[in-house]
Amino acid sequence: MPTMTARGSLVSFAVALLLVGGPRPAAAQYPVFDAHIHYSRPDWDAYPPERALALLARAGVRRALVSSTPDDGTLKLYERAPTVVVPFLRPYRRREDMGGWHADAGVAEYVEERLKRGIYRGIGEFHLGGADVDAPVVRRIAELAAERDLFLHAHVDADTIEKLLARYPKVRFLWAHAGMSADARTVGRLLDRFPKLWVELALRSDVAPGGRLDPEWRARFLRHADRFMVGTDTWVTSRWEAVESSTRDVQEWLAELPAEVAEQIAWRNGARLFPAP
Repeated sequence: MPTMTARGSLVSFAVALLLVGGPRPAAAQYPVFDAHIHYSRPDWDAYPPERALALLARAGVRRALVSSTPDDGTLKLYERAPTVVVPFLRPYRRREDMGGWHADAGVAEYVEERLKRGIYRGIGEFHLGGADVDAPVVRRIAELAAERDLFLHAHVDADTIEKLLARYPKVRFLWAHAGMSADARTVGRLLDRFPKLWVELALRSDVAPGGRLDPEWRARFLRHADRFMVGTDTWVTSRWEAVESSTRDVQEWLAELPAEVAEQIAWRNGARLFPAP
């Protein structure tokens, strides 16, 4: 894979900004670490890498956790902006792997081979049901994560994340969408119990219904300010146009938190967990 200096990465980022009309970041109080971006095959023609990076920059996203189906999408962005993109490896060679990856021994071989690149900071995002937590392929993926100190980015419900954390206590987990439907009290209970759990909030409109921060979520943010991150989730191509508005909505409820808490959730937690190369 081609390498790029930090200076080269910044030049690419500046060029990307020009493609969307110049450096006009969102009116943001805080820079953002976006913990949930995909750049999958359908996105490549609609949003070439420079334009995709430009959209992130325009939204005030300083760095982004990126995983893609296939993984080549992540590499396209990483090659152009290695100081911006935090690469994660999905266990999906193709979209059809989403439902059955945990039962396909070839997936474990694929992941192990791709990890030899030495650039990945985690494995996922992946989908999994509670009945499959102890499947041989899942066990192997967890072993690889523990051996290499990689995060597992899991799109699972509350029962399943609890099972994963109990079954694989040496692994750090990033819980996608805070479980999508888990309430604030459930999320808080799991954070209290499991020190190796972190949470990202992509698509969780219930955090600030009507633009006002929910009191239950606020209480968990204050208690666990070092364990939350924000995200967009470009799970379909049209979501790329929502990056800026999504980030703007996040800035509104971050403004209701103490500055030191808001800064951790917006940016510093991601920067601490995934230092730039």
